[in-house]
Amino acid sequence: MKNNEQQPEFLFDKINYKILLLGIGVIALGFILMAGGGSDDPNVFNEDIFNFRRIRLAPTTVLIGFGITVYAILKNPKK
Repeated sequence: MKNNEQQPEFLFDKINYKILLLGIGVIALGFILMAGGGSDDPNVFNEDIFNFRRIRLAPTTVLIGFGITVYAILKNPKK
């Protein structure tokens, strides 16, 4: 009877999940890069919030991470 039971099938292969986790990690890195830059005193303006890391690098990193996750979802492992 046990031979007739089917193994549960995963939606993706192992490589798809690895790429997906990599993409999630890149997205998390982008959000970590965006953090900080604020001022402790609300009356003092901190120019550091507009530096290259927060305005250009972090959003680009997040978009690359989203691209990696979309690739992981669309990748056909059968080929």
